[in-house]
Amino acid sequence: MLLRLPYLALTSVFTLIRLLPMGDRHKDVEILALRHQLAVLQRQIDKPKLTWPDRALLVALLHRLPRGQLHRLQLIVSPDTLLRRRHAKASRPKRLGRPRTVRSVRTLVLRLASENRNWGYRRIHGELAALGINVAASTMWNILKEHGIDPAPDRDHTTWAAFLRSQAHAILAADFFETKTLTGTTLYVLAVIEHATRRVRILGATTHPTAAWVTQLARNMVMVLQDTGGRAKFLIRDRDARYPAAFDAVLHAEGIGVVQSGVRMPRINAITERWVRSCRTELLDRTLVWNQAHLLHALREYEQFYNHHRPYRALASAAPLRALPEPITRPDRLSHLDVHRRDRLAGILHKYQHVA
Repeated sequence: MLLRLPYLALTSVFTLIRLLPMGDRHKDVEILALRHQLAVLQRQIDKPKLTWPDRALLVALLHRLPRGQLHRLQLIVSPDTLLRRRHAKASRPKRLGRPRTVRSVRTLVLRLASENRNWGYRRIHGELAALGINVAASTMWNILKEHGIDPAPDRDHTTWAAFLRSQAHAILAADFFETKTLTGTTLYVLAVIEHATRRVRILGATTHPTAAWVTQLARNMVMVLQDTGGRAKFLIRDRDARYPAAFDAVLHAEGIGVVQSGVRMPRINAITERWVRSCRTELLDRTLVWNQAHLLHALREYEQFYNHHRPYRALASAAPLRALPEPITRPDRLSHLDVHRRDRLAGILHKYQHVA
C-alpha cells in the first residue's frame, strides 16, 4: 500500500509524456471516449471502493481546477470529497471525538472491578456517581473491555480456593495419617492445622483409634482453642470411618460446623495434606520410630519447630507463630555474619540463628 502511491504517480508521468505530442483534436476524442466509458461503469457499479493512494492522486491532479469545473466533471468520487480533502489540513479540528478519560478515573474503574467481582459496568458507574465523578456508563464498559475484563456474570463465581482464603481465619482442618515402628506396628496420628496462621497441633497418636479416643481428642482440641482464644467456625475433614458421630457432636456443641470433603477429592483438604507430606519428608522418612512414646516425642519437637521456626511460603517465608525480623541493611553487619546452627532430634532438624 505504501508503494502504490509512487507507482501511480510514475504511471501518470509516463501518461503525460505520451499525451504531449498528441494534438488537441485527438485529446478531445480520447476524453469523450473515456467519459463515455466512465458513464457506462457508473451505471453498473453503485459505489466504487478507492484506496487512499487513489484519492491522493486524484486530489493532486485536480487541485488546480476551479470549483465550478469540478462539479461539471464526471468523477467516480464526489467533488465535495475532493474539496474536503483539499482543505482538510487547514480545516481539521485539533481533536476529534470524545476526549480520553482521565488516567486516575480509569485506574479507579479497574480497581473497583478487581475488588468487586460481582459488579458490572452499571454498578461501577453508580459508585462513581456517588463519589461525584461524572462519567458515562458506556465509558465504564469500554474501559473494562479494553483491559479484557469479562462481564460481571462471567466473573461472579467463587472457587473453592477463593472461598477458603476469604474464610481462612475461621477454618480448621484435621486429618489422620499413619506410620510404622521398627516392630511393624502401625500408629495412627491425628493432627489439626489452622488455615489462617498455618499453626499445627498434634492431637495424639495411638495404635487403636477407638471412638472414645477420637472423641476425647476433640474435647481436648476444643479446650485448647478456648484457652488460646481461637475463633474457629468450621472444621474440614475427610470421610474416614475413624471419625465417630460423637466427634462431630462435640464440635457442634461448641458452634463449630464440620465440613466433609468429597470422595477422592484431596484438594478440598489440600493444606492438611501438604503438611502431612512435609512431616513425612522432613521427619518420619528420616526417623526410625521405636514405639508410641518415641513417635509422640518426635512429633512434639517437629510441631514446635514447624510453628516457631520453619518458613512457610504462604506466610511470606515467616513461621506460623513468628514474624520475620527487620531486614539487615547495614553493610558492616552483612559483611560479618555470625550464624549458629542448632540441631534438634539428633540433627534431623536444623535451626539457624544469629549469635548474640
